[in-house]
Amino acid sequence: MLNWSNQFNICCFLDNNNYPSIYHQNEAILAADALDTLSCNAGNAFPSLQQYHNTHRDWLFGHLAYDLKNEVFPGLYSDNKDGLGFADLFFFRPRIVMLLRNNEVQIGGWEMDQAAAHNVYTACLNAKEELVQQVPAGKVQARLDQQQYLNAVNSLQEHIHRGDCYEVNFCRENFIEDAIVHPLSLFKRLNSVSPSPFAAYYRTNDLYLACSSPERFLQKKGPVVISQPIKGTIRRAETPAGDDERRKELQQNSKERAENVMVVDLVRNDLSHTATRGSVQVAELFGIYSFAQVHHMISTVTAILEEGVSFTDAISQAFPMGSMTGAPKLSVMQLIEQYEQSRRGLFSGALGYISPEGDFDFNVVIRSILYNADKKYLSFQTGSAITYYADPVKEWEECLLKAEAMKKILEG
Repeated sequence: MLNWSNQFNICCFLDNNNYPSIYHQNEAILAADALDTLSCNAGNAFPSLQQYHNTHRDWLFGHLAYDLKNEVFPGLYSDNKDGLGFADLFFFRPRIVMLLRNNEVQIGGWEMDQAAAHNVYTACLNAKEELVQQVPAGKVQARLDQQQYLNAVNSLQEHIHRGDCYEVNFCRENFIEDAIVHPLSLFKRLNSVSPSPFAAYYRTNDLYLACSSPERFLQKKGPVVISQPIKGTIRRAETPAGDDERRKELQQNSKERAENVMVVDLVRNDLSHTATRGSVQVAELFGIYSFAQVHHMISTVTAILEEGVSFTDAISQAFPMGSMTGAPKLSVMQLIEQYEQSRRGLFSGALGYISPEGDFDFNVVIRSILYNADKKYLSFQTGSAITYYADPVKEWEECLLKAEAMKKILEG
């Protein structure tokens, strides 16, 4: 499916890498070959998306960039450097959709009959992998060096001490200029080194995303919405016994639990704006989940949407996701703009799909490599939650840990 899809200028491949979850509906989804597209920046983006869906009542795949915050919270702006150029919102209506689950693939599409579906299936089976010589993409640079990062964290902790906020997600950009890479090969390497439940390969013409996200932003199935914020990270150990100890250490870490419960409260508040009264529930608090390099602390919050609420209202009221901002949202997004050196763009936004019925599933765009092939600019960002009790050096080390897999792939 993946090899076959890359012939199209616009495609989206979503893969859960067989992570078990009662909330996963498909093992993998492919959308390929755009019939038409919607691209817009913050201002009237969410109403435009609702109108686009109302017009077609079809599958839509695409992204919501972090800078849609400027529409959700009027008065915010984004003036930091942007080397990539993703639109704030982009969705496409695919000619072909493929759903893979339980060793069965469903193929649907525009003017698709059984013979055409069989041709697509055969073409996927016969799709050749493009052979690419794997060379390092170049030397990774960063907008913030260690001392600049530590100074920024100290300043943010002064804001927390003054009561401006109580948790802020602070990120730094890593980038390579004049990078020439094969994005599909990059995704396959990233997905083999760091498989995750919300992995994605996404292409819109010259813009690419190779994503190994472990985090779900928001899912809607019927009237039920769920969010699964991550806060809490620890490196995995080399032995099973050591790994068990690390899991227990994370589970009992008071700082990580405090961060996690803060974001859970924020998500509960976000979902309450569109939920029926009393329906917001914490289905799981402080769950510990294992990934290739790290263990994460993940909580699950559910709600039932009030009758008549549009799917775009459900999304916009929860956007951007609290795990990538901090709390309170408005204050910390102002501080993020002030202290970060790069525009976030698609990073810490969301990628996913909307079904013809208006259901949806979106990830959080983290652990991701973004690439503009025209500008030859490659970027990935990592961050962590800054609280009053955070140790700036340990936060720096967490940023490096999260960047490890991507840096290894890019530098060879």
